[in-house]
Amino acid sequence: MSRDLSELVPGSKDETGKAAKLVTLGYPAVAPVLGEILEWVEDANWPVAKVFLPFLARIGAPLVPHARYALQSQDEQWKRVVLEHIVGQSDSLAHGISVDLLRLIDTPTTAEKEEGLHMIADELFRKYCNDDRAAT
Repeated sequence: MSRDLSELVPGSKDETGKAAKLVTLGYPAVAPVLGEILEWVEDANWPVAKVFLPFLARIGAPLVPHARYALQSQDEQWKRVVLEHIVGQSDSLAHGISVDLLRLIDTPTTAEKEEGLHMIADELFRKYCNDDRAAT
């Protein structure tokens, strides 16, 4: 099945037909290619990103390892997209990456600060995870 899924992963930012087929399959059917799907939202303006973003925002906690991967990358634009368009729509995902949100709040890199990621993370943490900080 995953070979078939790999063939549906877009090869360019304009392959919205492939993206739509993956979305139609839904989660958990697309679990083996979630990481690849997330890479196609590095720029929220890409046509495939517009197909994938609402879908990814609905997945929630199963997206945690993939979101953490993006947030640990050096791509601040991708981090912004993940935070604003995916984590911002998912309570369970925000809880799952609360440690990453705290890192962005407490010790952002210079590039993350310039991109305003610490402020976005703070807003998301306050919205979804405030109880988590009291427990730590």
